[in-house]
Amino acid sequence: MPDRNLLAAVVHEWTLKAENDLKTASHTLKLGKECPTDTVCFHAQQCVEKYLKALLVWRCIRFPKTHSIGELVRLVPQAGRPGISPEEQERLTDYAAATRYPGLYDALSLAEARDAVKLARRIRRDVRALLPPKASKR
Repeated sequence: MPDRNLLAAVVHEWTLKAENDLKTASHTLKLGKECPTDTVCFHAQQCVEKYLKALLVWRCIRFPKTHSIGELVRLVPQAGRPGISPEEQERLTDYAAATRYPGLYDALSLAEARDAVKLARRIRRDVRALLPPKASKR
C-alpha cells in the first residue's frame, strides 16, 4: 500500500502547477482585445491536464507522457470521472498541440478563450472534490 502522505505531497505539486496555469490564463484574459487567446487556451488545457494527472497519481494509476485529455480521462475509473464531454476533451487537446506553433490553427476568439478558462475552472472544481483536502491547498 502506497504512503498516502507521500502521494498527497506529489498530488499537491501537480495541483500547484495546475493552479499556476489557471492563474496565467485568467490574468491574461484581463488584457481584453490585446489578449493572446492562444496562450490563454494553452494554459487552460495545461491546467486540466495537470489536475487529471494529480487525480491519477492519487488513485495510483500510471499514465503516459501525453497531452491528450481524452486519454487521461479514460484512465480514470468511470465512477470517479470529472464531467467533460468528448468534444470538450478534443478541444482542450487541440489547444495543447496546435497553439504552440504558428500556422497550425485558426485564430481563437476572446469568447473561446473565456470558455476555455471556464471549462478549466469546472474541471478543477470536479477534480478537487475527489482529492484529499491537504493535497489541493494553495
